[in-house]
Amino acid sequence: MERTLGSDLLVDTSSQSTTSLPLNVLATLLLWQRRIVSRRQLARLDTRLLADAGISESERYAELSKPFWR
Repeated sequence: MERTLGSDLLVDTSSQSTTSLPLNVLATLLLWQRRIVSRRQLARLDTRLLADAGISESERYAELSKPFWR
């Protein structure tokens, strides 16, 4: 039985049951999770690290203000 692990979601690829999620739904959920994690990391950056990355405070605020689905 082959299983793949994507973040905290476990998908059984050995059978095509009616309970498994379509790939596009799974991909969307994983994208949302990546956005949540990356925005949490962005929120923890100090001013020096933001400057090193070329991100202004206003750009950070704009990104952090977005909902996870955008």
